[in-house]
Amino acid sequence: MHVDLSSLRLEKDTLINLLTSKDQESFNYLYTKVDGLRKEFVGDQVHLRGLIELTNHCRCRCAYCGIASDNTAVTRYRMTKEEVMASAKRAMESGCKTVVLQGGEDPGIKKEWLADMIKQLKKEFGCAVTLSLGERSKDELVAWKKAGADRFLIRFETSDPVLFRRLHPHHSETQLEDRITLLKSLRKMGFEIGSGVMIGLPGQTYESIADDILLFQKLDLDMVGVGPYIPHPETPMGRSYKEQPPIFVQDSVETAYRVIALIRLVCPDLNIPSTTSIETSEEGGYLKGLQRGANVIMPNFTPLQYRKLYEIYPDKTCVNQGEVSKKSLTKWLASIGRTISDSKGFRNKCSNDHRESCRKRAKC
Repeated sequence: MHVDLSSLRLEKDTLINLLTSKDQESFNYLYTKVDGLRKEFVGDQVHLRGLIELTNHCRCRCAYCGIASDNTAVTRYRMTKEEVMASAKRAMESGCKTVVLQGGEDPGIKKEWLADMIKQLKKEFGCAVTLSLGERSKDELVAWKKAGADRFLIRFETSDPVLFRRLHPHHSETQLEDRITLLKSLRKMGFEIGSGVMIGLPGQTYESIADDILLFQKLDLDMVGVGPYIPHPETPMGRSYKEQPPIFVQDSVETAYRVIALIRLVCPDLNIPSTTSIETSEEGGYLKGLQRGANVIMPNFTPLQYRKLYEIYPDKTCVNQGEVSKKSLTKWLASIGRTISDSKGFRNKCSNDHRESCRKRAKC
C-alpha cells in the first residue's frame, strides 16, 4: 500500500482498503502524515475535558452496556450538586476548560435540577459544559441549552441498522434514524455535537466502519470518539461473546487507531479524543491515539467511590487511579511534544476548499 495524500480519493472502497491493509509500515507512514494534518488544523495543544460520571441509573436495556437497567448486579448512584461542583473544581485546577457531565439515560436527572447545575458551573468556573446523557426530550434540551450548555454528545455506535438493532433489542423507539435526527436537532438548537462508534462489535464489518466514517463527514460533527468494544460479562452481548465470539474485525485496538487517523483525514478540523477504552485495551494507548490524529483527552474526575460503579465495560484504566494534576499532565504531554490548551476547545471550522487544498499540498 503506497499512501499518496495528494491523489487519495476518500471514498468507501479506499477506506475499506486502508482499514484492512496488512502493510503496517505504509500505515505507520500514514500516521505520520495524519499527525501533520492534525498539527495543521488544530495545532499542538491538547484540549482537556474533565469527565464527571453524574449517574449510573439508566432506563435503557442496551445489550452491550454494563449499566443497562436489567443488570441487577450494579449498585446505583446519582451525584449531588455539591459533589459535582467539587469534582468540577478539581478538573479546573488540573487544567481542564470543559466539564463533561456524563450518565445513563436517567429520568431522575430532572430538567430544572440540571439547568441550575449548568448555570452554577458557568458562573463559578466560566468553563464550557458538555452533556452526554442519552436521548432526552426537546423541552429538556432547549432548557439546558438556554442554561448555558455548549455541547451534547450522543453516539450512534454503528451506522449499520441491523447491528444497531442488536445493540438495542428491547427498545423499538431507539432506532438508528432517531439518533441521527436527534443529532441534527441538537445542531439546530445551537449545540456543538459529538458522536462516535465502537470498534470490534460482534458482527461488525470493515464495510460498516467505512460507512461510519462517511456518516461522520456527512453529519459535519464537531467531535468524534471511537474506541475498542470491550465485552461486559453481565450483558447479553458479553455473555454470548465469551461463549462464541463472532469476530469480523481483527485487532480492534489497531483498527481504532486507523479509524482515528482516517477521521482526521476525512474531517481534518474536528476534535477527536484519545479514549479511555483505548488506554484500557493497551497501555500507552492515550499517547498513541494523540500521535495518530487525536487532540483531546478526557481525564476522569468522578469521585472514586462512584467511578468504579460506572462500569459500562469492565476494568477501566481510570478506576483505581488517583486524579491527575496539571503538572503531571503537562509533563506527560511534553513527552510527545504537546501542550495543554488554554482554550475551551470549540471547533474552528474550515471551508471544504481549505481542507482539500491542505491535504493535497501534503504539508501534513
